[in-house]
Amino acid sequence: MPYILNIETATKNCSVALAKEGKTIVCKEIAEEGYSHAEKLHVFIAEVLQELQLNFKDLAAIAVSQGPGSYTGLRIGVSAAKGLCFALDIPMIAVDTLQMLASQVTITDGFIVPMIDARRMEVYSAVFNARFEKIREVKAEIITADSFAEINETIYFVGDSNEKVKALLRNENFVFLDQMVYPSAKEMSQWSFDQFVRNDFVDVAYFEPYYLKDFMITTSKK
Repeated sequence: MPYILNIETATKNCSVALAKEGKTIVCKEIAEEGYSHAEKLHVFIAEVLQELQLNFKDLAAIAVSQGPGSYTGLRIGVSAAKGLCFALDIPMIAVDTLQMLASQVTITDGFIVPMIDARRMEVYSAVFNARFEKIREVKAEIITADSFAEINETIYFVGDSNEKVKALLRNENFVFLDQMVYPSAKEMSQWSFDQFVRNDFVDVAYFEPYYLKDFMITTSKK
């Protein structure tokens, strides 16, 4: 069965995993404040292949985290995936970043809200049920004390925004799983394999990451 290379760069975590039949075999990742994706990504790709004594020709597809997330991080990951797919003439798979983050949680009831920091009190978020089905679409939203108040069931929050939103989200049915901070290529493996089996590929030439917000350049006031 095919080997799929999974690339996740939507947050501070630069993560690469090699998977077979939906199972992660090896993963290399590092989360640094300075965003080391440009320096680490291709090194990690080479290392996971070398660890299994595989070559690029052994890959059946490349999967990349599609966003939302860091503009620069997503650009680096998608550019790498496109380059490999073009060179190897293999398909490219785009995996929902928030669904990947939510899939770190195992619950039997209630809901999962993965959140990725979008600066200040804004986050990228979605709502998933226990089967990781999206029941509310992705939003870039400013968190207030009333956020998610319409949901009475238990909500499990994961992601790198937990610390900054805790002071506002105080309802008794809110549970913060602080150990689950970043999406990882480890969680991409089953999703990317399922899409591979369905031939659910993206157009390598025209695919763009899901930025959700336009990239803004700020000018120094000095």
